[in-house]
Amino acid sequence: MPGKLSLIVPCFNEEQTLPLFYPATEKIKTQLRGLSLEYWFINDGSRDSTLDKLKQLQQNDPEHVHYISFSRNFGKESALYAGLQAATGDYVAVMDADLQDPPELLPTMLAGIQDEHYDIVGTKRTDRKGEPPIRSFFSNLFYRLINHISNTPILNGVRDFRLMTRQVVDAILAMKEYRRFSKGIFSWVGFNTKYLPYENHDRIAGKTSWSFGKLFKYSLDGIVAFSELPLSIASFVGFFSFVIAIIALFFIVIRQLVFGDSVAGWASIVSIMIMVGGLQLLCLGIVGKYIGNIYLEVKNRPIYIIKEKK
Repeated sequence: MPGKLSLIVPCFNEEQTLPLFYPATEKIKTQLRGLSLEYWFINDGSRDSTLDKLKQLQQNDPEHVHYISFSRNFGKESALYAGLQAATGDYVAVMDADLQDPPELLPTMLAGIQDEHYDIVGTKRTDRKGEPPIRSFFSNLFYRLINHISNTPILNGVRDFRLMTRQVVDAILAMKEYRRFSKGIFSWVGFNTKYLPYENHDRIAGKTSWSFGKLFKYSLDGIVAFSELPLSIASFVGFFSFVIAIIALFFIVIRQLVFGDSVAGWASIVSIMIMVGGLQLLCLGIVGKYIGNIYLEVKNRPIYIIKEKK
């Protein structure tokens, strides 16, 4: 039996890209070594006619095209998880609908698993051509930071676009945390992994929904999910501030006893108090971020809610 390959495609306001994505992917079906192709489109609370486009695709190819529509926007991570749960293929691929993930790489990725016996074949951009310089700078900074403070390696330029065996998918599904960071999860589960380099592709149509603010929040989620170093830094800052305060207190007391003059420079003292207060708030914020994640986990809310599925 040749088996089946499932494609998971998260969609958020992709009405312009879907009519282009499906034909582009269908072109490579004959190169998949006899595997049947199963589509799972996840409509993540789109506000345009994305759902209508998905319904049309499903009606035209009901045997292979399926979709899940959320009750609201839950985010790409939830959409990926929903797709992984729904996929029934022996091999499962994750792709974006904007064709920044070239479907032409799928046959090569499949060969890496079947011929070279890898468990995961992912993709890695060799450049960030077409991306705003400020966004590239902060992206590179994030990857340098996360790889210094986390024991889970996350390579710079690696995309979510990857092909996995059923065993890998089952391992990922066993990780049921509410706040998900798939780039870290894909790496944390391990398995033999190979990355295919390719040049960056622009979106075929439409606009990205990833603003700088969303990316910044996503990066914070990744740091909190895969590193405890910020908590250690908060503890160190608190201890260091305490030691400095004790030294300053001894200095002030000895100066008063020896010279008998009052301490001048109230403005500098106030400035130091404000600085220390700011450090305390920073440390509380770091601790609060971890506590907030714990709070979300213990409430045990569903990762997503399905409104419609076919």
